[in-house]
Amino acid sequence: MTFASRKEAGEKLGRALAARHVQADVVLGLPRGGVVVAAEIARILKRPLDVLVVRKIGHPRFREFAVGALAEGETVVLDQHVVDRTEASREELDEVIAEETARLKDYVKKFERGKRSPIDGKSVVLVDDGLATGATTEVAVRSAKKQGARRITVAVPVASTNGMARLASVCDDTVALLIDPNFQAVGQYYGSFPQTSDEEVLRALETGLFIK
Repeated sequence: MTFASRKEAGEKLGRALAARHVQADVVLGLPRGGVVVAAEIARILKRPLDVLVVRKIGHPRFREFAVGALAEGETVVLDQHVVDRTEASREELDEVIAEETARLKDYVKKFERGKRSPIDGKSVVLVDDGLATGATTEVAVRSAKKQGARRITVAVPVASTNGMARLASVCDDTVALLIDPNFQAVGQYYGSFPQTSDEEVLRALETGLFIK
């Protein structure tokens, strides 16, 4: 165990980002758990907090097994070698993507509350509570680029070696407090790792959205 909670991880990561003088106009958390980490970073950096909504794309026949991810702006990333290896057809994947797109739109409406600001031309810090394969965070980076972000830094408390390598090729900077070549699951690095609720995300946004 490395972090007592997501809050502690956010505090440590926020201090590390401040020490590196990381450029940030806005801090974007990936719902749900990433928002708790991002809220602490936004507080320390004294920057606005917002979200960038992403959804995993599950295998059509084994929905808990992710084969990619999608994000706002109709941005989709598929792990094609996994899709090919598991013999998922394009028709099956399109059905899953359509379902997850509908869920993503619902989450955007829930979390934006009519208060979101455009990120066009801004330096953003994208935050999650951990980085496993990197697919979810990669699609978030590509979505931020599509929305016109000027500079993108990915910041996570813990990451796999492969995940960090994947992200390094698509964003401007990556920051992780721990990169573990023996990474198995994000939760193993936390003493407390409960599922984050929508209500927790909304509370974090209410307190952090307009920090100046």
